[in-house]
Amino acid sequence: MIPEIEKKMGIDLYCTDAEGIGGVLRQEPEDFIVKEITNREEGDSGKNLILELTKTNWDMHHLVRDMSRKLGISQKRIGFAGTKDKRAKTTQKISIYDVSEEEIENFYLKDVELKVIGRSTRSIGLGDLYGNEFIITIRDIDMEPGQLNKTLEAATKEIAEYGGVPNFFGVQRFGAVRPVTHLVGEQLLRSDAEKAAMIYIAKSFPDEMDDIKVVRDFVWETRDFVEGLKTYPLRLRYERAMMHYLVENPGDYAGSFSVLSPNIRKMFIHAYQSYVFNRIICKRIENGLSLNIASPGDIVCFRNKEGLPDTGKMQASTDENVDGMNNLLKRDRAFLTAPLVGYESEFASGIPGELEKSIFNETGIPQEAFRMKQIPDLASKGLRREILLHCKPEYLTADDELNPGKSKVTLTFSLPKGSYATTVLREYMKTDPLKMS
Repeated sequence: MIPEIEKKMGIDLYCTDAEGIGGVLRQEPEDFIVKEITNREEGDSGKNLILELTKTNWDMHHLVRDMSRKLGISQKRIGFAGTKDKRAKTTQKISIYDVSEEEIENFYLKDVELKVIGRSTRSIGLGDLYGNEFIITIRDIDMEPGQLNKTLEAATKEIAEYGGVPNFFGVQRFGAVRPVTHLVGEQLLRSDAEKAAMIYIAKSFPDEMDDIKVVRDFVWETRDFVEGLKTYPLRLRYERAMMHYLVENPGDYAGSFSVLSPNIRKMFIHAYQSYVFNRIICKRIENGLSLNIASPGDIVCFRNKEGLPDTGKMQASTDENVDGMNNLLKRDRAFLTAPLVGYESEFASGIPGELEKSIFNETGIPQEAFRMKQIPDLASKGLRREILLHCKPEYLTADDELNPGKSKVTLTFSLPKGSYATTVLREYMKTDPLKMS
């Protein structure tokens, strides 16, 4: 049974038939361990001090802010390749421009470890990694140990036969409690900035706290932003910022998005593209098309020197070359793709293309809409993304010391950058995403 919240994100199936083990994630931050797989080698000279950062239960942006304050430097001098999860124990490389090793030796923040590993003339930036290794413990599993091991074995075998799991965008893309980002993006693409703003500011969801639902519902019904600013809690700072703008600029709903950072604004369009992408993968599976065997018409991308999919190098599969393409796919040297639709997107041809176009046409949104004439900085050309997430999970079971009488499972696997660990975990747990967030 697919949770309703996943259906709202365009995901309406599992690729495995094994029974779900249930359980919960992140009962403790150390239950979710992430270690960056870096593609950098450091030297012993340069203005950038390179460190290994291990943090527990820290949001990366908050940590950078607090580190910069303690070191008396600008946040811009601290570089990192990825944000990682907050409620987790994560290890990654960071760079700090023009600080001494002595300053790091005297540095202290709770639940933060810094280890000097070298120097470089180049700071660390987004993309300076291959992927991440995960060691994730699922707790509070109410399943007899023998049945648990049998279920895990069945799911792992199915994933191996599949070659991985569908490369869905997970709840992080849409919001676990309030999956609203793609709904906002849809209305922006339909040039209805008013509806988009109202959805973001005031559409309530069942899993929100009751007091939040009450104030959202009031503003949804009345559009009384003055009262909304009095009743919305301070932590809803983005909604408050938009309401403040609308109080000062009545009716300028498109302009209200200008108070948000560029990354947050772009998130809305990206989330809608992700929703359509999820639906395309599901449609493909429902129609019996493989995620790892090419059919004529499929568009394939190739592995780069780091072993990652390179969607800058793509080729269409044809009747003449399909056997060669499938040989490359079998050796993990090529990957099938689907579109994150934009104004320059090209669809596949043949049966795969018919499926892609049928899902996109159902939206009723023309490709030209992605030029975003109302808010041009949100325009998106589109791109293609691999549809199968290659992974080889391993598992270990034990008694759950935090929940007597229950079991725990520790899963270990690696994923390329830009992928979601929950996409793997959902195939084992088959539970409400709120228990996985």
